[in-house]
Amino acid sequence: MKLVWFFGVAAVLAFAGLAWLLAPLDPGVLALQFAFTPQAFASVIHAWSPAQLALYRAHLPFDFVLLGCYGAFGCLLAARSMLFAAWRPAARTAVRWALPAAAAFDGAENLLHGWLTAAPRFGVTLPYAASALCSTLKWALLCGFALAVAAALAQARR
Repeated sequence: MKLVWFFGVAAVLAFAGLAWLLAPLDPGVLALQFAFTPQAFASVIHAWSPAQLALYRAHLPFDFVLLGCYGAFGCLLAARSMLFAAWRPAARTAVRWALPAAAAFDGAENLLHGWLTAAPRFGVTLPYAASALCSTLKWALLCGFALAVAAALAQARR
């Protein structure tokens, strides 16, 4: 369980640090994550100063640390704790791989955002939609995992 705690604490600290670092961006990064079109993406990017865009781009390598931590945490929590012991094997497997899958989508989103923010690329539409879809799937999996943990904790209390 030490590794579970290590990755859990590391994920919280990495998230808090990145949230603090990116707090000055207005509109915030969530607006960029859910920008499905080049126009929506541009409306966020053009609201930022060049220094703010550079700050966003500079955070991307550190976001890979965060996604590695939360992906490992989710997998280890589901595999090594007794939290989901009463659940059916298929449900335990789904919970075990929810955060690693979210991390994979987050990584793809980061790669696309790195490419899309490096230079204007408004002649293509698919990468913008793909990055927003990756973000949507990431957030859906993160929320699903949180709900699964809440349900398992409620079940354990009964």
